[in-house]
Amino acid sequence: MTQLTDTPVPARPQPVVAADRITNLDTIRGVAVLGILVMNAVSYGLHPAAYFNLDAAGSNDWLDWTFGVLGEVFVDQKTMALFSMLFGAGIVLFSDRAAAKQARPVRLAMWRNALLLLIGFLHSLLWDGDVLIVYAACAPVLIALRRVQPRVLLTVGTGLVLWSAALAAIVQTAVPADGDGLGEYWLTDGSAMSDAVGIFLLNDFFARALGMMLIGVAIYRLGVLHGDRPASFYRSMARWGLGVGLPLAVGGVVLQAAYGFEPRIAVIGEAPNTLATIPIALGYIGVISLWNRRSRGALIGRVQAAGRMALTNYLGQTVIGIALLRGLFEPDDLDRTWVALFVVAVWMLQLAWSKPWLARFRYGPAEWLWRSATYRRLQPIRR
Repeated sequence: MTQLTDTPVPARPQPVVAADRITNLDTIRGVAVLGILVMNAVSYGLHPAAYFNLDAAGSNDWLDWTFGVLGEVFVDQKTMALFSMLFGAGIVLFSDRAAAKQARPVRLAMWRNALLLLIGFLHSLLWDGDVLIVYAACAPVLIALRRVQPRVLLTVGTGLVLWSAALAAIVQTAVPADGDGLGEYWLTDGSAMSDAVGIFLLNDFFARALGMMLIGVAIYRLGVLHGDRPASFYRSMARWGLGVGLPLAVGGVVLQAAYGFEPRIAVIGEAPNTLATIPIALGYIGVISLWNRRSRGALIGRVQAAGRMALTNYLGQTVIGIALLRGLFEPDDLDRTWVALFVVAVWMLQLAWSKPWLARFRYGPAEWLWRSATYRRLQPIRR
């Protein structure tokens, strides 16, 4: 393991300039930040159990079920996996560039992620589904392991995700037939969640996030995330990733439905979707990388702009979602179709505003604040 050491140097660190950006990362990040809203919006507008249990709330007709199943198969865990991989790559990218400029990469990276922890804490006061705290907590591990061989990172990262799936099977054995202890993870009756289920959820969030971050560092080091590999590589990546992952994800939904979404399938029913996360996320990277290298249209430019402002857009989604879906409605007032319409509306808004903003300013508002605090001086924001 690489030790955390700093070499004092006189140069002051500087933020990355636009000319140094890797557009493939921006495109993937844009897809990820837009995609993550699909599942987060469920927790904004519906009962907490609806996030994991398609039958718990919000599924009143065939259209609701269609949106629910599509979200479970194509989005749940997968866009967060993309987000996590890019976060891992971002840690490496930031540290490498800081080191190249003779800055103190470890100290600067740790300070930067301490600030992210603060942002996550403030965000969690508004919404309990915040992921930034998890990312900031994982950051020291990534900084420590950033120079480990990619094959080792791939092995450890995959092992963490597999462990999360295995723990689901273990915890399921502790769930009684009547579902006592599942709480709002699966039920809408207001019952309490057991320690076992709570530990499973906590482990699942951290293990999956850290596992995908390590995989992200590995494939960044291997040059996959840059989008510079041959097109045949990304076609194969898409074909194998989606070909393996999608049947697993579909199988998970079919398994839950076959058991009538009963408590005896509540936790272990998530395992197939977890197993599908790595191949589907890699498949998405293949598809997005092909799109990024072939397209010069208006849409991809807007998606890249949304990705460059990912932190602003992620926080903005919460503000809009909490204000509208929770502020104006009760959980029983909405269904999955209304939530899907909300998602499309926010997508249109963020795709519409991100590019014009970046045409006038260097960074999104949240990115600018984070950068200014990282380098401890106000950064120029106007172009």
